[in-house]
Amino acid sequence: MTVKLENLFMDSGNLSMNYFVRIENALNEMEEIDRQELKAVNEWWSNLQEDFKRLNRNYQDYLREFYSGKSDKVLKSIEFVVHKDRFISYLQEFVQQLQNKSIRIENIIKKLSQQMVDRVLERVIESELAIPHPDSEIQDLRENAIKENIYGKWQSLSDWFISTDRHPSESQKVLDITDEVIRKIIQNAALIVQIQNWGISRKEDYKKFIQMFVQCENVEAAHKLSAHVFGIQHVRHFKVNCPRSTDSINSGVFDELPSEYELKPHTRTYKPRIHKPGFESKALEKLAQRNQYLEKLEEDRNLVMKYIQDNKLDISRIDDCISVDTRETLLRWIAQANLTVSKSGRTEYGQAFRLIKQEGSHTLKCEDGELMMPRYIFQFED
Repeated sequence: MTVKLENLFMDSGNLSMNYFVRIENALNEMEEIDRQELKAVNEWWSNLQEDFKRLNRNYQDYLREFYSGKSDKVLKSIEFVVHKDRFISYLQEFVQQLQNKSIRIENIIKKLSQQMVDRVLERVIESELAIPHPDSEIQDLRENAIKENIYGKWQSLSDWFISTDRHPSESQKVLDITDEVIRKIIQNAALIVQIQNWGISRKEDYKKFIQMFVQCENVEAAHKLSAHVFGIQHVRHFKVNCPRSTDSINSGVFDELPSEYELKPHTRTYKPRIHKPGFESKALEKLAQRNQYLEKLEEDRNLVMKYIQDNKLDISRIDDCISVDTRETLLRWIAQANLTVSKSGRTEYGQAFRLIKQEGSHTLKCEDGELMMPRYIFQFED
């Protein structure tokens, strides 16, 4: 025990989820394990208890570090703010996985009947008794101790995942402790940042001091206030390179004109404030573009509609040189109708039509070339 206490700080706990997976797999094998040989039963029970023991020990070792005196000092240090996100992400991932895995294991245990649990545990007891030991003369006492030990371990495993009216489950306690650790980390980080910000911006304090100086009745009262604000307990030496109104060495501070000096923060992330100009309204340009677009649509519509005669548009009757937009419109209608079984469609102008394909082909003259295509007829409805 003494050696273990001396090396306690070297035990590295972790929040691994592999133990939950192995425990879940082992519990799923319970229905088949009672039909196995005693050696296989004993190995299954040993692996289950070893995973459960490591699960307990690892999370306790890891969370114990957050409650030690040295940990409190580290959590309140400025260097810890850089690493707080890694801790929070690690703990939150563990909480999410624990919630998921513990519920699944709890459901598996609840589904197990008491008869099957007793049958499996009796097989475990038989496997333990099958191992020869020198003290075989006290077999009865040994059998009672083994039985009590195995049933107690199973009850501990069940209580770890299942809550009762008398006490919550250990998994729920782990969730509560982890949530408390996360809150503790966030609170400490917020306090550290607040402490750092105390000396960064004193804009409001300076405004208050200026108001107090303005309210002074005479220069003597201003001197007294200045001695209190910038007195011996708050010594600050300021030196600026600005031209003086006189070169006399006998003149005091109050005999010269005041000068202004712009202070900038000494931080790498500081960027000067950019005065953004206003933006101009482009409503008229948008309206003109919209009208131009609508006129273009109306023009395309008129070009197509002039080829419709008696509710029919026969491709083979088009002898004019059509525009690119007209050709794309006709091809779009053809593609739309060919996608349906009934070879029908509807134009963007709301007209329903049926596509009829005739034998032969027709060469459609376009502005950018000639297109050889089948002879189609668009039959429009009234």
